[in-house]
Amino acid sequence: MNKTVKDADAAIRDIHDGMTLMLGGFGLCGIPEHCIAALVRKGVKNLTCISNNAGVDDFGIGLMLQQRQVKKMISSYVGENEEFERQMLSGELEVELIPQGTLAERCRAAGAGIPAFFTPAGVGTEVADGKETRLFNGKTYLMEYAFDADFAIVKAWKGDTHGNLIFRETARNFNPMMAMAGKITIAEVEELLPAGSLDPNHIHVPGIFVQHIFQGTHYEKRIEQRTLRKRA
Repeated sequence: MNKTVKDADAAIRDIHDGMTLMLGGFGLCGIPEHCIAALVRKGVKNLTCISNNAGVDDFGIGLMLQQRQVKKMISSYVGENEEFERQMLSGELEVELIPQGTLAERCRAAGAGIPAFFTPAGVGTEVADGKETRLFNGKTYLMEYAFDADFAIVKAWKGDTHGNLIFRETARNFNPMMAMAGKITIAEVEELLPAGSLDPNHIHVPGIFVQHIFQGTHYEKRIEQRTLRKRA
């Protein structure tokens, strides 16, 4: 039952070229920064990355974009990365933009074993192109498929050696849903505790969904946009 590995490099050892990865986080909050750094060091290519965002130019998934490791981005918000913009406009990077709620539900459906679902989000827009539609009570809905990811890579506040995870505040964003959706889930945590140390009532993701876990160090925890109120 002990699912600990030494570090990020050991955790991502089975990730190879051409795989599909889910990466947790919202903006720069709760991103698996050590695993991303390890992927850059390993140099895997032609990845399809599912993430709420594409990081910024010098942090997060932006580091992978700099090294041309990402073939396709599936995201809902990509507005803070100039390199992403350049690659998309030049045709170097394939991009699928998804409404944020649909992105979340495609993750959740994968974790729940639901192959597809219907949503009104995107009806009448480019999001609906090529997708099946159906009427329910006179309203049009799109059929969206659950994600099919080889790996989910998440970052938690606390975890134990059995893989149980607790997320803190805003970092409890896409991380829990993605942790339950990948065929193999890697979790990096700020604090790794012995099994039985976590209060079962506070666990957000049960260890049954997690295959590899390790404790990271020296998290940068950047603030994406800092806005200060002027003094009165």
